Formats: sequence, C-alpha cells, structure tokens
Amino acid sequence: MWKRHTPPRVPPFRRATAELVGTAALVAVVVGSGIQATALTEDTGVRLLANSLATVLGLGVLIALLGPVSGAHFNPVVTLAERWTARRGGPGVTTREAALYIPAQTVGAIGGAVLANAMFGLPAVEWSTHDRSAGHLLLGELVATAGLVLLVFGLARAGRLALAAPAVASYIGAAYWFTSSTSFANPAVTAGRAFSDTFAGIAPASLPGFVGAQLAGGAVGLALVALIFGRTPR
Repeated sequence: MWKRHTPPRVPPFRRATAELVGTAALVAVVVGSGIQATALTEDTGVRLLANSLATVLGLGVLIALLGPVSGAHFNPVVTLAERWTARRGGPGVTTREAALYIPAQTVGAIGGAVLANAMFGLPAVEWSTHDRSAGHLLLGELVATAGLVLLVFGLARAGRLALAAPAVASYIGAAYWFTSSTSFANPAVTAGRAFSDTFAGIAPASLPGFVGAQLAGGAVGLALVALIFGRTPR
C-alpha cells in the first residue's frame, strides 16, 4: 500500500521550520566538510571522499530525525514531485504546503552555507567561482536527480519508506562518485552552495543550467516510477 511521504497532523509552520533547519544543516555539512577537507589535504580524491562521507552520514541522520515532522524533503524537486503525485490522486503535500516548503528549503540552504563559511573564519558570503556549466555536468545532474526521485517514490510505492534514511543517504554517497557533477540533485542546495567560494561551491552563472537539469531529472524520475511501478494508486 502507498505510504504518505509527509506525516499528517503536524502544523504547517512546524513542517516548514523542519524543512528550513534540515536543509540548512545539510548544506552546512556539505560546505563545511568541503572546507575542512581542503584544509587537511591537497589530494582532490581524498577531499571528495571526505565530503561524500560527511554528506552520507549527515543526510541519513537528518532524514531519520526530521522525517516524522515534514517528510524530510530538503529538496524542491522532491516537494514538486510529491505535489504532482497528489494531483494525480496519490497522497502528498498540498499546493499551500509546497509554497511553504520551497522558500524554507531555499532560505535554509543559503543560511547553511553562510554558517559553514562563518564557522571556518571565511567571509559570510563569498560568491563561488567554481564554474560547472559544461554539458556533461548537466547530464550528470539530470541522471542524479532522476535516480533520487525514482528511489524516493519507488520506496513509497513499494511500502518501504522506513528505509528512506539509509537508502537515500547511500544513493547520494554513491552518486557523488558515479556522476560527473558529484550529484547536487537539489535546486535549494545548489543555490546555497553558490554562496561559498570553496571546494563544494558552484558559480552563480552555473545555477540556471544545474537547476534546469535537476527539474528535468525530476520529471524523468517520475516517468520511470510510472513505468516500473504503474500509475499512482488512488
């Protein structure tokens, strides 16, 4: 049986707050671990390993902690995908809830990057100069986001959402390595990482391409869910 992604009966303000805090913490983990890794080693592979490991652990904990409150989306693509499934007859967030979630996720992501910068004695806001506009990187983002949406909604269709914390964290950790873009797979996190000119940053000029690829990946992911698991049950 289909399981609801977002728990019922939690007031909207608390859900939005959980999304803000969770996304902020996630970006602080991503950016902060990148800064720490850069300070400890000059080996790019070791830096990526440290960055991905910290992200896997942090994301798993955040999903386990905040999932019962907001569903632990931390990602506008997941929120939009859940809204789409609700329109098609499945359970999910309402338009009003999505309108609360997405700004909260974006503000949280920016706040997390600013916090990470501040913790390491860097300027609170320092625009990234890390260009990520190449076509193969955009393809990597499309693939990473499609896989994430397929995983989340596939688990829901299979009644296995109890596995979301380890499964999603593991997938993101793997996608750091098998995608050319290192798997941002999240428009809010992408925007936040533009505020830090560090290992995990992305130049503001690269944002439109990345966000567009992520939205396209979300659509591909939903199509794959429908192909593999069938239409949304009503």
